[in-house]
Amino acid sequence: MSELTAAPLGVFDSGVGGLTVLRALRDALPSENFLYVGDTARVPYGSKPLEMVKAFAQEIGSELVRRGVKGIVIACNTASAVSLPELADLLPVPVWGVIDPGVKAALGRTRSGYVGILGTKATVRARAYQDRLEAAGLRTWAQACPLFVPVVEEGISDTAIAHLIAEHYLADRPGVDTVILGCTHYPALKGTLQRVLGDDIALVDSADETAAVVARELRAAGLQNTTGQLGGVHHLVSGDIPSYLHTARILGGPEGQVERFLVPLDISRSFLPVLRPDPPR
Repeated sequence: MSELTAAPLGVFDSGVGGLTVLRALRDALPSENFLYVGDTARVPYGSKPLEMVKAFAQEIGSELVRRGVKGIVIACNTASAVSLPELADLLPVPVWGVIDPGVKAALGRTRSGYVGILGTKATVRARAYQDRLEAAGLRTWAQACPLFVPVVEEGISDTAIAHLIAEHYLADRPGVDTVILGCTHYPALKGTLQRVLGDDIALVDSADETAAVVARELRAAGLQNTTGQLGGVHHLVSGDIPSYLHTARILGGPEGQVERFLVPLDISRSFLPVLRPDPPR
């Protein structure tokens, strides 16, 4: 096995929501090692200017490459929406987002050709889902749901409060037959959302779709770790570690070592491409 196939995969999100994507990746690729960045010092991304989020993604992507990853998964809908494909052009390793897999899944499930998207304000504003679906001939309806993230992080996803908030956001929905959960926190609300929407509405969670794409393309590129040994996770957290651990446990994690990851808060500097990843040690 080469040093490159043994190198970890990088995964990043604004906080803990990307752990749902990490879990799907670990299920699909159990021998891989992962570096997970939770940028909790600057969470949430969804309410920030798009150019600021793009700068954050470039900064974290470059740091992950410096640490020797063989590929990067943007486990954040907002960052995927605003930073791809530019980040993939900037960095010397494959970069995957969660938008395209979610779109592909919705295209395969809708019967009426009318798809809804629930996401952060930034994801909805960036129109990443809408433009792709409409280019394929579908109609779309999008709703920003900023209160869903704190509901999940407070551990009240399956309560009367969550139900009332979901009813508020979905009250004026048109006749969509498929709804994309356009934020990595939202799968925790599947039960509540299904009850509000009804069983005839298909919910699309792009985490499993993303993991399948990454696994397939790693194999095709000859980059998959084939040791047969169970891989591990190293967490890099830009904010307070105890707070990260507390919130992460609500989403079923984290496993592995957790380390503080300091990020510059001045994002006005330019971000230069990293020409070559450091070899794994």
